[in-house]
Amino acid sequence: MLQIGDITIHLINDVTAYVDPGGAFGLVPRALYSRYLMPDERNFIPMCHLSLLVQAEGRNIVIDTGFGTKNMKLAARLMSVRPDAMNGLMRGLDALNVTPQDIDLVIDTHLHSDHCGGNTYYVEGGSEPVAAFPNAEYVVQRREYEDARQPNERTRATYIADNFEPLVTSGQMRLLDSDSDLAPGIRGVVTPGHTPGHMSIIFESQGQHGAFICDMASFAVHFERLGWMTAYDVEPLITLETKRKWQRWALDTDATLIFPHDCKRPVGQLKDEEGGKPFLVPLDVPVFGLDVADFNARY
Repeated sequence: MLQIGDITIHLINDVTAYVDPGGAFGLVPRALYSRYLMPDERNFIPMCHLSLLVQAEGRNIVIDTGFGTKNMKLAARLMSVRPDAMNGLMRGLDALNVTPQDIDLVIDTHLHSDHCGGNTYYVEGGSEPVAAFPNAEYVVQRREYEDARQPNERTRATYIADNFEPLVTSGQMRLLDSDSDLAPGIRGVVTPGHTPGHMSIIFESQGQHGAFICDMASFAVHFERLGWMTAYDVEPLITLETKRKWQRWALDTDATLIFPHDCKRPVGQLKDEEGGKPFLVPLDVPVFGLDVADFNARY
C-alpha cells in the first residue's frame, strides 16, 4: 500500500491486457518506445488497468472501476484477455476484506469503458445494469458525461451508456462542474487532453502529496517525455500542455505518482536530471487483483 499522510492507497489491477503498441505510443517510433517496453512476438505489449482503493477518515473510496464483467467477450476479442482473467477489482477488494457494500464513493476519472465498466453489472438473469457499489455516490465531470452521451465515430466504441447512464438516471451519480474537493485531502482536477473532461486525482495530507495521473500519462514514460502520448488522446497538443503543468507540480512537491496502465513502473516520484530531462524513480508497491505474473501464467 501507499501512505500519503493520513491517506491509505491500495493498488488493484482489474485486468492486464495485451494490445498493439500503436495505440499506447501513437506517433512515437518503435525504435524509441521499445527501449522502455519491447513488444512480444505477436507485436503486443501489456497494459495493466489499475483501480485504487483509497481509505481516508473512515471512508472507502474506489477510483476507476476497470472493465467490469458486462462485456467480457468483447474485451477478450479486442484485448487478448480471457474472461477468467478479468474482474480483478472485486478480487482485490475481497483480498483487502472490503465488500462492494462498504464503498462510500466511486470516482470516475473519465468514462472510457476500461475505466468505468465496473460501475455497473448485470444481475444473473437480468437485462438491466445495476450499481456494482450500491451504497456509494459516484462522481464524474459533467463535460465528460456530456461527451459520453454524444459519442462520435471515434469514441462510440468506448463510451457505453450502460456504464454510467443508469447511475445518472437514478441520482446515484453526481456531475462535477470543475475541480472539486471529493473528500478530506482528496481533490479531483480537470486534466484535459486525453478527453476534454478527463480528471486526475490529487492527494494532500500532512505535507505529503500524491496523484493518480490516470490517462494524462498512461505509462510513466509518457509523463517523463512531454511529446510522448497515446493515440487514444482526443486532443494531444492539450495533453502536452497539461503534462507540462503537472510535471512541474510533481517536481515542486516531490509527489508520489500513480500511472494506470504501466505494468513495470506503476508508481514513482519524478526527479529533475541535469539538462532538464525529468525521470521517474520507481517505488515498489504491491498490486492486488490480477498482476502481470498471474496473467502470464495463464497464457
